[in-house]
Amino acid sequence: MRFRVVFWLMPVLLLAAVFCPVYRCSGEEIRIVGKVKINPTIRFTGISGSEPLTQEVRSFLRSCGWFDVVADAQSDYVLSGTAGGGRMRFELNMGGAPVGAWSVPAADARAAAKLAVDTILEKLFKVKGLCRTRIAFCADTARGIKNIYACDIDGGDVEQITNFNTLCVEPCWFPGGDSIGYTKYGKAVTDVVQTRISPRMSRRLTSFPGLNVGVSISPDSRNMALILSPDHLVDLYVRPVAGGQLRRLTRGRAVEASPCWSPDGTKICYVSDESGRPRIYSIGIDGSGRKRLPSVGSEAVTPDWSGDDQIVYATRVNGVYTLAVLDLKTGENIRATNVPGTWESPVWAPDNRQVVCKRSDGKRASLFVVDTWTGKVRQLLATGNALSMPAWSKGAK
Repeated sequence: MRFRVVFWLMPVLLLAAVFCPVYRCSGEEIRIVGKVKINPTIRFTGISGSEPLTQEVRSFLRSCGWFDVVADAQSDYVLSGTAGGGRMRFELNMGGAPVGAWSVPAADARAAAKLAVDTILEKLFKVKGLCRTRIAFCADTARGIKNIYACDIDGGDVEQITNFNTLCVEPCWFPGGDSIGYTKYGKAVTDVVQTRISPRMSRRLTSFPGLNVGVSISPDSRNMALILSPDHLVDLYVRPVAGGQLRRLTRGRAVEASPCWSPDGTKICYVSDESGRPRIYSIGIDGSGRKRLPSVGSEAVTPDWSGDDQIVYATRVNGVYTLAVLDLKTGENIRATNVPGTWESPVWAPDNRQVVCKRSDGKRASLFVVDTWTGKVRQLLATGNALSMPAWSKGAK
């Protein structure tokens, strides 16, 4: 029975959600508190001399989430460029005044476009390397089989990471984006595995008796948080990635799940059902300072901690799930979007603004990116396969 409860808490078994304008539960509200209502507009006139570069730059301008790409001559910004001699030269203007001019290698059109848009994002918004990050996710490849894939932030360049005849689930990125940790199911055991992207190689990180699930890597790559059950109690542990002494952070009959790290690596947020329903808690990596975090709804699951101290999670309100964001500075919970659908397993982008998640509408499921500042959503991927458990890398590929 306890194992059944654990799997119910995992992202793969989240239930449906339908949005309403305002949610109330036990006197609490989730409401949209947008930091901005609209993005700046940008008109892109293309890269003269290269249609492939033009297409790729336009794709990343649209998918980065920080601009509305328009054809209006009265746009806030105008971006133009030329290609030649193995380089792409581009310049950005605002109201006719130059903002900056740059040049990047253009042998690989997609790589050049990522670097170009990242250069603009860093110049204007101090957002670094967003377009060069990757999004990992699980896909059903056969009945009872899931493998892990990765794609760019525009949904392009899809790459299969694992190829096992079993379940590979709950991917998480190592800082720097060079490898992925995940849970691999065997016939009688679960292992935590790390797979390096290039050159492709895998190694087993843990294989303790019972469950080995929910791995999350610390910001300095030295430690991992995970859920183990060596004594039939499903608890939160920390262990060095290189191997070594286990540190047990919780102990009891409550079921723990879904750990994630604070940006400074000193705390872990996780889910526990000790109150009778799953809620989110935080604890120091030395086991001190454990506390329940304020959340809305009757349940709070699958948290992720942003670099600027916000926690996004899925919350059950009036019998269904939606996404909420807890601002740890103010203690306020906000709703991420008002678009109808079932929203699951949110994970922050490194810009601390957008989250990637799974959305379903009762007929099909796809991966979506949600802008928590504006409430807008965009579809990342839609295939015939069921997609789930996305994870956004925190460093450029």
